[in-house]
Amino acid sequence: MAPRGRPRSFDRDEALERAMRVFWERGYEGTSIRDLLDAMGVSPPSLYAAFRSKESLFREAVERYERVEGVVTARALTDEPTARAAIEVMLRGNADAYADPAKPSGCMTVLSATVGMPVHAPVRDFLRELRLRSQDAIQHRLECGVAEGDLPSGVDTATLAMFYTSVLEGLSVKARDGASREELHRVIDCAMTAWDALTTVQRPAQVGRRPRPVERPA
Repeated sequence: MAPRGRPRSFDRDEALERAMRVFWERGYEGTSIRDLLDAMGVSPPSLYAAFRSKESLFREAVERYERVEGVVTARALTDEPTARAAIEVMLRGNADAYADPAKPSGCMTVLSATVGMPVHAPVRDFLRELRLRSQDAIQHRLECGVAEGDLPSGVDTATLAMFYTSVLEGLSVKARDGASREELHRVIDCAMTAWDALTTVQRPAQVGRRPRPVERPA
């Protein structure tokens, strides 16, 4: 029999997975310590001994989310042969994940803490940094497309990356609002229809000598 007062042993990885799902579903401020204890099946001493604080647990849960759920974006940006294919596969793969009924809807890093009490600003800054890192990865893939001749030089890769990041994050919000997989994919159809217009570079007309007027006979 374990000594009296000893924290109950538990599977740390499984407990972290359960905490991740609670934060994913309810957000950072919407999740109480009681919610976490119930979901993880641990005692307060065990939780604090393993994770130190709610914020530390949340950060670790987000990192787990990025490792497990973030592979959709990482694989699309790495594996697809063209920039256009990478963006489309990224959007469609994430839309499928966002609408998966077996998981909380939407994206954890988008939905967990965009607004809240000033005391929780470090959590919001942490998530903002992750979202910007994702946008940077998208821009890097677009820049590779320019370098490889897949996209024309002069394309505004920063704005293009921000546009498709906005689409991606919007899909997350719409999924949380109850949009179906089919509805999300129709939005992606529209976003990809805009690709050609967004990646066309208008070249300035060549400036040369003005042609001499033709002298007409009197």
